[in-house]
Amino acid sequence: MVVVAVNNHGASETLPKSHIEAVLSVPPLKVTEPRRVRHVSVKNTNSNNIGGCYNIILYYEKWKEEEHGLFLVGWIVESLARVLLDYPLLSGRIQKKVENDDSMGFEIVSNDSGVRFYEARFPMNLCEFLGLSGKECIEGELVFWNEIDIHNPEFSPLFYIQVTKFECGGYSIGISCSLLLEDVLVIENFLKSWSEIHNHMLHENEKKTPIFCHPLLKNEDPLPIDVISRTPCQNGAHTMLFKITVQGINFNMELWRELAMLCINEAEQKLQQKLGSNFCMFVKESSKIMKVEGCSSKSGYSKQVLGLKNEIIEAHWNEFGACGVTFHEEKNPIHVSHSIGSVGDGHVIVVQCPKENVSAVIIVS
Repeated sequence: MVVVAVNNHGASETLPKSHIEAVLSVPPLKVTEPRRVRHVSVKNTNSNNIGGCYNIILYYEKWKEEEHGLFLVGWIVESLARVLLDYPLLSGRIQKKVENDDSMGFEIVSNDSGVRFYEARFPMNLCEFLGLSGKECIEGELVFWNEIDIHNPEFSPLFYIQVTKFECGGYSIGISCSLLLEDVLVIENFLKSWSEIHNHMLHENEKKTPIFCHPLLKNEDPLPIDVISRTPCQNGAHTMLFKITVQGINFNMELWRELAMLCINEAEQKLQQKLGSNFCMFVKESSKIMKVEGCSSKSGYSKQVLGLKNEIIEAHWNEFGACGVTFHEEKNPIHVSHSIGSVGDGHVIVVQCPKENVSAVIIVS
């Protein structure tokens, strides 16, 4: 595949692809007991619609100490195994389950299979990459995702991390998380916890090298393309975020559907793009229940929803705290990007929000 982008001077250029240098699964540091389970119900939609992911990429400048830079990935893997103790579902897998009405449902079980971790290299300087116009179209090289195999879902990881080193010594951390697994708020908390554990470990640890690092044994040649299978990047869907600012609402699926319709109408007007009369809605009712439901936007609104119309305002990705996530020397990322990947138009993700003066966030793609 040839990737073409435009630099800041307006000239088009063909970009190289990232080279995967290592692949491993990272489980929690010890077995998580008791096993956590999340039930996923699928209603009025094809089970193929359980796909899609939330992507976030954090870009960092080069570490000052060459020794730390050499062991960058090893320290990241070690701190990742520690933080997964508090987020065991991230390393779990999904399995089919027949409901009482014979409809198909799923369960996510924290079986310690591990998150899938990729180490990669991109043959370009970080500042050059960030200076590209339309770089959003090629950021799929920095974040890995392989869609859930609907026939054998128990073999599909739900959480991927890719650490990509640039020629200048800068690096990026790309995270892909199944829409069934966690929402943007949980990932925000996960990143903060991971950062705290990572920096505390570097400060307190007297070891000079991490456990998960064998740089002298690493094969610098890129792995064969046919060994690494990934879902082609589909980040073309426009995304808008909305937050509901009123407190004390008793939410239910019907109310969520009508609120989603209001947000879709607003997104269609601002993006000047029709999303269709049907949409697929993801709602995490609790840490143990996720619902995926096919909905129609043809029906009207209740008085309750019409009364909330002025309480729905546009939100932005930078409100979710990732800009302050540091992994060394208290350096914040110099750039953060977010996207909803591998979905078509007409997807709505609903997130109940405990933040001050916000009761929910609705993401429309």
